[in-house]
Amino acid sequence: MFHFDLINVKIRIETIENEMAREDFWDDPTNSQEEMKTLKGLKDKVQAYEEIVEAYDDVQTMIMLAEEENDDSLVAEIKTMADKFIHQYETLRIDTLLSGAYDRNNAILSLHAGAGGTESCDWVSMLYRMYLKWADKKGYKTEVLDYLDGEEAGIKSVTFQISGENAYGYLKAEKGVHRLVRISPFDSSGRRHTSFASCDVIPELDDSIDLDIPDDELRIDTYRASGAGGQHINKTDSAIRITHIPTNTVVQCQNERSQHKNKDKAMSMLKAKLLELKQIEQQEEMKEIRGEIKEIGWGSQIRSYVMHPYNMVKDHRTNVETGNVSAVMDGDIDAFINGYLIWLTTDQQ
Repeated sequence: MFHFDLINVKIRIETIENEMAREDFWDDPTNSQEEMKTLKGLKDKVQAYEEIVEAYDDVQTMIMLAEEENDDSLVAEIKTMADKFIHQYETLRIDTLLSGAYDRNNAILSLHAGAGGTESCDWVSMLYRMYLKWADKKGYKTEVLDYLDGEEAGIKSVTFQISGENAYGYLKAEKGVHRLVRISPFDSSGRRHTSFASCDVIPELDDSIDLDIPDDELRIDTYRASGAGGQHINKTDSAIRITHIPTNTVVQCQNERSQHKNKDKAMSMLKAKLLELKQIEQQEEMKEIRGEIKEIGWGSQIRSYVMHPYNMVKDHRTNVETGNVSAVMDGDIDAFINGYLIWLTTDQQ
């Protein structure tokens, strides 16, 4: 079961609608747009809740009808209705877990190959494809921000944005090291190889986030963009790399032809990373930091993808697993994301 506070949600909707009726509501466009976005999200939740209640009542009615009529032919229809109700219920249950400050934001993912050269670069390209497939199924938009080919094959590193409602709330589950075990297609001896890739996930922040970063703490470098088959290449030195010297945090962006736009995007990414570091420090000071929150290093493996000698994908935090590796690589990762969100609110309280 999960708790959905319908009364307070409706009160919040009424409050926002009253604020919208004020003459000065639109004086602050940023705030008014954010309130409109919040209102839509709340109304969607109420609608989903009401649809679940209706679906539950319909199932109960059909069960009573089947019992009264002693009609076994209704069993298949009842099962279909019950499956639909369970799906709606689970969707809303997961949605109620997305209550973090930035869960509704777009997400920026960075994939980096670990040790292992071509093997790990190929693994990054496989993960990149997996997340693109997942985003497409969700109806989310994707945009490449930075791209570096592997020396022989695959991708050495890629940073990309996934835009859509709750993108960060879902994808924060993917942060960590992903491990692949398979027979290498690059090894003529057909030996089994283990490859690693790290996934970093931050929310896209808007201009309303006020985080003062002194200029003397930044090192800004320009370089020529590069990418696969000319798809992401700019011919001028418009790509930007920003290093925050005190924390050695590095971000880079090359997707725009304008150096100025790349710098703005890189600064937004840097703010998100520094904000994340600040939150972790605060959690540590309050002794609320959980044991699983670690540096993204090669020891903090969150999930294994085994393709030999058996087929299995297993999340080491939640123990969610499946034998259908091909479906996972085609973007079917909701079970792992949902398992992580549930785990956050149960085992780690």
